[in-house]
Amino acid sequence: MSERAKQSTATNRKQINLALQGGGSHGAFTWGVLDRLLEDEEIELEAISGTSAGAMNAAVVTSGFCKGKYDGAREDLERFWSAVSEAARFSPLQRSPIDVLFGNWSLGNSPMYQWLDMSAKLFSPYDLNPAGDNPLAALLADVVDFDLLNKSPTKLFITATNVETGQARVFRNPDISLDVLLASACLPNIYKTVEIDGVPYWDGGYSGNPSLGPLVRECSANDTVLVQINPVKRPGIPKTSHEISSRLNEISFNSSLVKELRMMSVIRKDMPPHQCEASSWGTMRMHLIASDVMLELDHTSKMNAEWDFMTMLRDKGREAAGVFLEKHRGDIGKTLTLDLEQFAPDYV
Repeated sequence: MSERAKQSTATNRKQINLALQGGGSHGAFTWGVLDRLLEDEEIELEAISGTSAGAMNAAVVTSGFCKGKYDGAREDLERFWSAVSEAARFSPLQRSPIDVLFGNWSLGNSPMYQWLDMSAKLFSPYDLNPAGDNPLAALLADVVDFDLLNKSPTKLFITATNVETGQARVFRNPDISLDVLLASACLPNIYKTVEIDGVPYWDGGYSGNPSLGPLVRECSANDTVLVQINPVKRPGIPKTSHEISSRLNEISFNSSLVKELRMMSVIRKDMPPHQCEASSWGTMRMHLIASDVMLELDHTSKMNAEWDFMTMLRDKGREAAGVFLEKHRGDIGKTLTLDLEQFAPDYV
């Protein structure tokens, strides 16, 4: 279908919200999901809540849509992730020869990664990067048109963590800037704290990965699709130091989201008889797009920006989105497809 035909059928599209998790280069999986959803003729995005890499995907899509509708959003996504990979091509942070040989995407055996990991325990970014350089700044500034984003009808919610209070701050379209995106992805052992209006911020994943509240309270669409790149459940017991670190990373960056999903599950079982915020949480229809490929990856691969790795994740994302649409397209607007009871197994 031509772009003009696509736009003419926009009123017939099913409105959904998107909740995009952060996770470094694993965000390329979300790129693939978005690429597949944007080419679908029945889907329309009312709002996106994103954190860290999810925030960058959300900003690129929103800006790209303003510039060139569905095709513009897809083109800017590829442009952004291609630029990320190109910028990292000559980085010393590369896979070890043995990992390349066996097709392992992990950086755990990389001498440079091991050095950086050890250095982070002894030094801070204020010691190692006093100028506060962040290579993502130039890439985002080149791709995202913040003037268009600030005025976009697509609602955008970007989460960062207030360093002083530990609480989430959700930025909305008019307030979203380059610094807001960098704050949402500010891992404090890698980057200097980002200050906005005198307030210090770290990665939003610590407090909302992503935040669901704005989608419940401020949106008319009652269907939210969570694009998950941090597995909530991983079978088995981590036993090596590497496995323990990876699982701790997943648990910490899922904790706030799991609490919100638990609340949804509890409220659905004890739905208030009158309309209120609690009932809005209970009536939100949650859906999930995820892939088992994430169970094969560890947290060090979140820093792997090889083009082959990111295009593999993109393709897996497109595949997962396609499976979701084939299986649950008819459920959108009717019923949830994410089993919320798994987040509140103790509540009867």
